[in-house]
Amino acid sequence: MIALRYLRARRKDAFISITTLFTAVGVMIGVAALVVMLAVMSGFETNLRQRMLSLSPQVQVQSFSGAIADYGAIQGRIDRTAGVAGSDPFIVGQGLISSAHGLSGIVVRGVEPRNPVIAAQLQRYVGAAALRALERSYPAGAGAAHPLSGLLLGAALADKLKVKPGDPVRIVAPIISGPNAQLSTRSADFRVAAVFDSGVQFIDSEVIFMGLGTAQDFFGRPGKADGIEVKLHNLDATTAVTSALRGALGHKFRVSNWMEYDQAASAGFAMLKRVYALVLLLLIGVAAFNLIATLIMVVMEKRKDIAVLLAMGATPAEVRRIFQLKGIIVGAAGTAMGLGIGTLTCFALSRYQFIHIPRKIYGISTLPIDAEPLSFVLVAVASMVLCYLATIYPARQASRETPVEVFRS
Repeated sequence: MIALRYLRARRKDAFISITTLFTAVGVMIGVAALVVMLAVMSGFETNLRQRMLSLSPQVQVQSFSGAIADYGAIQGRIDRTAGVAGSDPFIVGQGLISSAHGLSGIVVRGVEPRNPVIAAQLQRYVGAAALRALERSYPAGAGAAHPLSGLLLGAALADKLKVKPGDPVRIVAPIISGPNAQLSTRSADFRVAAVFDSGVQFIDSEVIFMGLGTAQDFFGRPGKADGIEVKLHNLDATTAVTSALRGALGHKFRVSNWMEYDQAASAGFAMLKRVYALVLLLLIGVAAFNLIATLIMVVMEKRKDIAVLLAMGATPAEVRRIFQLKGIIVGAAGTAMGLGIGTLTCFALSRYQFIHIPRKIYGISTLPIDAEPLSFVLVAVASMVLCYLATIYPARQASRETPVEVFRS
């Protein structure tokens, strides 16, 4: 009751009340900024992860001995593992792709277009007709007289080669064959079935998709796969599923996951979030220092009130609690308003998308928002802890007042 009464403005201490209001506003701005920043950074991280994993394996199984001949049986063991939504074999090769207008190095990924995992990935960017164009097997010694197998090219690569769907291209790739592992080259003509835009620069500029049978014949690995991609029901279970697959497949197979591929990017985002959070916590800390100054002024203004309370039997601990409660009330009001403004800002940014960013740089045109409830809780706790710490010194000084000395003065 006394703490709330000290918050009310009177004519002679209106300046202190205004200072208290500004302190609450400072806490509010710091909390709102921190909440929005965490939501934006989480949004960028989630968006990048989704784009990276849209056309990249979540978990990948490869054999230490090379290509996998019995990949169908291995797929069966993988699909029976808890947490696995599906799997598909793939071939990976490198080469050069050329058109009438350009040349570029590429990474070829051979996939099964009818596999549900692959269909779900690629149909986000291309139509069913383009997927059917990948199903034709590569004819040995194909020339212009033969039907050309289809390819899926990234938008950046298609722009570099100046090709569009339906245009012919030629791929030249190194091939290792024979018992002596002799190195040779193989070339073939293909046709661009479709162009996709994943928003990930290295995929759009370097990766092309080819039918698995076509890739097996072209790279000289008929009936074999370089590895098996695994799709998960829940990305949060990545570590558990990876461990389960390693136990089920044994030491002959290497099982890796997206967390290992994307370790640098994830670590970079985590570091940025920590740095930004620390900077904005310092902003809340500045408001907390304002709270210290405000409470010290209140203690100086209320010295006679404190002396009367102590003379009437109030204990120093009770006096400390009065001023601590005053500071906590101010901090709680600022924190609550900051959380409210932060929530409204996140909602407005995600709903109306009025802040635009360069798509060529970030892969998206508006700020991504991913507001996590845990972030709101942590921000609120951090703000209240700082505000509580700010009340300790002024409250202690108030409890040390001596009624006799105050009345003498």
